[in-house]
Amino acid sequence: MAEHQPYVPPSQSPAELTPRSLALGAILGLIFGASNVYLALKIGLTVSASIPIAVLSITIFRALGRATILENNIVQTTGSAADSVSAGVVFTIPAILLMGYDLDIGRVAVLAIAGGLMGILMMIPLRRALIVKEHHNLPYPEGTACAEVLIAGEQGGVNAKTVFQAFGLAFTYKFLMTALKLWQEYPNRVLSWFKGAEVRMEVGPELMGVGYIIGPGISGFLFAGGCLAYLVLMPAIKLFGEAMTAPMYPATKLIKDMSAGEIRAAFVFYIGAGAVATAGIIALARALPTIVTSFQASFADIKASRMGRAITGRLRTEDDLPITVTVFGSLALALVLAFLPQVGVNLLGAAMIIAFGFFFTTVSSRICGQIGSSANPISGMTIASLIGITLVFLLLGWTGIDHRVQAISIACVIAVAVANGGNTSQDLKTGFLVGATPRRQQIAILVGAVVSALAVGWTLTFLNRSYQYEVPETHAGFTAPATGRSADGNVVLVGETMSRFHVAGSQTIDSAPYQVARVYLETSGVPPGKYLVDPTTHEIRYVVDPGIGGRIREYGGREFKRLDSPKATLMALITDGILTQRLPWALVLIGVFLSVAIELMGIQALPVAVGVYLPLSTSAGMFAGGIVRWLVERRAQSEHRSLAEIESGPGVLFSSGLIAGGSIAGIVVAAIAGAKGSADWLADTVGLYHRLGGFATANLTALVLFGLLGALLYRVGLRKS
Repeated sequence: MAEHQPYVPPSQSPAELTPRSLALGAILGLIFGASNVYLALKIGLTVSASIPIAVLSITIFRALGRATILENNIVQTTGSAADSVSAGVVFTIPAILLMGYDLDIGRVAVLAIAGGLMGILMMIPLRRALIVKEHHNLPYPEGTACAEVLIAGEQGGVNAKTVFQAFGLAFTYKFLMTALKLWQEYPNRVLSWFKGAEVRMEVGPELMGVGYIIGPGISGFLFAGGCLAYLVLMPAIKLFGEAMTAPMYPATKLIKDMSAGEIRAAFVFYIGAGAVATAGIIALARALPTIVTSFQASFADIKASRMGRAITGRLRTEDDLPITVTVFGSLALALVLAFLPQVGVNLLGAAMIIAFGFFFTTVSSRICGQIGSSANPISGMTIASLIGITLVFLLLGWTGIDHRVQAISIACVIAVAVANGGNTSQDLKTGFLVGATPRRQQIAILVGAVVSALAVGWTLTFLNRSYQYEVPETHAGFTAPATGRSADGNVVLVGETMSRFHVAGSQTIDSAPYQVARVYLETSGVPPGKYLVDPTTHEIRYVVDPGIGGRIREYGGREFKRLDSPKATLMALITDGILTQRLPWALVLIGVFLSVAIELMGIQALPVAVGVYLPLSTSAGMFAGGIVRWLVERRAQSEHRSLAEIESGPGVLFSSGLIAGGSIAGIVVAAIAGAKGSADWLADTVGLYHRLGGFATANLTALVLFGLLGALLYRVGLRKS
């Protein structure tokens, strides 16, 4: 078989790792990284930013006087690191909030940086085996598509106008809808003839974009899971629970008095958690042949790569960072984590990070080569790692509160490393096709990982604080300890005090000082969390409900915006379930066997299980985008256009702009909420929705506008590349 000839031959050395390419890549990475944090918190998914970043780079540099194809490749390489870092962090770290701790930006940044760098370093020794030797066997779909975009840009094609237009449209649409409330964000209907059932749809532009990119298949499975939860499981629980005269654990009120949302939170939530965990492990088990093959090729490559470099005389396109840097760099990062007291990872944790990290980074890189990053079961690999970590802790008797946080921290580093390993392999495939210098590309990815890690930590803590509410709450029979920890160690009275805060996101009504108490394990009916207690009586007066994964959805007639963070909530449930053994296992097991049954029907259970776990409103919004993609593909096939053209065509670029614009608008609205104490402050101040009356509150208005957005996406998707 003929040896591959890259677009830029090894004999040429055009400008590549330049300051401007690193700077632009870092800036674009910050934008798309922030949008992916928002997406991951909202729907538990992230999308690849490589292609839109490449398109933007080509256009921006063309306006500034043009750049080489290798400079544009460095921009997308640097910027795309944000995808994987944000996914790994957001899928794990918010679990700490559910355990009663605050998010510390320093901890988040350290874990993200360590995981991001480790994933890259662990992938570098695999480059020759997976990218060079397996070039004709591992297509790396996203990496190959990005190379085609870069080559097209070098030949005079590609225009970022589509991305910019979509960004502006989505930002305006989302801002008018959420900040000014000119139309409903969640058109819904309670089915009075079908007790316990409710249908809702979130009409956000970012969901339309995600649905288009993931396609009709996956978005359809997600929506099917949502229908199963909202139209089967919840009505069934309502039907059989109406005759109960006492609350059923874990609920605290009678089922007949519970709303659809309360039934989901108390029961369906745990069913979905069991389904997702099982489906993730099944997806991992299905990849076992790939795992074995990967390790055989990887270990053989360590010797072959050294010999290969000696034979080729270190051609520019074969110049990697030395293997000593990758090995000793990974060990150094693990040791730093082990001896940093703020992080809480000891030597055993560092060893598990190295073992699980290298194992699953290899798996992730090869899976990305076969089926792409979108289908890479990162959550399944993280779940498997977390189960292994917590079982080791259980055997050692490490079942305390701090050990749960330690387990989540270790899993976070592994998740970021695994995600970044797969992402790095896609970038190196792009570089291999266009003729990049691997060493320079690897340096760019390292820079991008550090920059995006800092941004992810800030964005995560910012969003949590922006949507945080102090809500009045009392618990009879509960008294916080006068000082320090309670006798069982589950409650801590912290020295800090709070006063003059916003209650329920409306107005400042309380200026009295309160002490902060943290409940780490449910005690006397008090869920884990942060509470404000009367300094005299030590009784709870308020709960400080976090913005990420908060449990209170409504108070005083006002609905609270929340970021569900489904994957992180799942990680918290697994950790608690193994170390504290307080989960409602009957509900979890229903989810386990639900996934098994779906797999036996020949359907991949993971997207269906995620749909059960997500709110129906979220999966419905993505399904709308999937329908648009299906219509575009049908029309394209009738015109004898290839699906590959659709994959990298204007529709995908427009969808990427919708995602970025909608997500950034969501962050801006969060900033308003954080500054003014309410996400509705601007709408109440301007008051346009009061004048619009029924038009603003009608379900039909929201659905028509969302339909028009879908029609525009359909027209753009039909354009030829």
